[in-house]
Amino acid sequence: MNISLELLQLLDAIDRRGSFSAAAQALHRVPSAVTHAIGKAETQLGYALFERVGRRAVLTEAGRSLLDGGRPLLDAAGHLERRARQVASGWEAELRIAVDALIPAERLFPLIADFYAAGHGTEIRLSCEVLAGCWDALLGGRADLAVGAPGEAPPGGGLTALPLGSVDFVFAIAPTHALAAEAEPLTADTIRRHRAIVLADTTRNLAARSSGLLSGQAVLSVPDVASKVAAHVAGLGVGYLPRTLAEREATAGRLVLRQTAEARLPTQLHLAWCSSHRGQALRWFSERLRTPEVLVALLAEE
Repeated sequence: MNISLELLQLLDAIDRRGSFSAAAQALHRVPSAVTHAIGKAETQLGYALFERVGRRAVLTEAGRSLLDGGRPLLDAAGHLERRARQVASGWEAELRIAVDALIPAERLFPLIADFYAAGHGTEIRLSCEVLAGCWDALLGGRADLAVGAPGEAPPGGGLTALPLGSVDFVFAIAPTHALAAEAEPLTADTIRRHRAIVLADTTRNLAARSSGLLSGQAVLSVPDVASKVAAHVAGLGVGYLPRTLAEREATAGRLVLRQTAEARLPTQLHLAWCSSHRGQALRWFSERLRTPEVLVALLAEE
């Protein structure tokens, strides 16, 4: 192959600087070496790459086509080099953060902004998980860090899990729903006769978990908390919602809150990661996510 990254780098430098001598200076080479390299490339390719226009070296049509097609390769090579240098320094090329659906992902944005402002080049990838999904993402290699992983960690070890806080839930129903007219506290048998709206577990390999669902109860599965709230308001079913969200909708008259004979316990959320992970970006986020001010913002009532 007669086209190399070195040749593309030469073409780019000459095009940007306007002459062989200026390009040689920018690349810390002597002008004769640049002239020789371009002449050799033209001989191997069988066509001219530059022509003289006054004192400037101007790309021929073929040379322009070659450089335009090659610049993405130069960019990719530079990016690859920077990533390798970054990994060698202990900073991951990419950090994948799984966020449980109970925590709005945008609450991480100020922290990510601070990370970028500090000059760290690690790329951040966010994903949303439900129920066992965060734990599964860690064990399955789909995530490096989980924010808000609910409930207990799966058995077997290998994970570091620290409590972040808890979320309270309340039973919520649309005012027009038939169950809204039933006497409190609502029993399990009474609730079971009505469809439950639940979040679909995103786990792939672990056993799927359910929350607030009774045996034999009909189910409508939705992908996220916003959809669950909307389905409750639409009267499509019943179930538990985070207290702050449910109370907001109740204040607006879109939902009513009811006591149940068996109250649902708060859900404990965790910050978790694979214990073997030693990356600097993971350490940066795991430390800052445990600071009081970030915790308050992360779990703030809406």
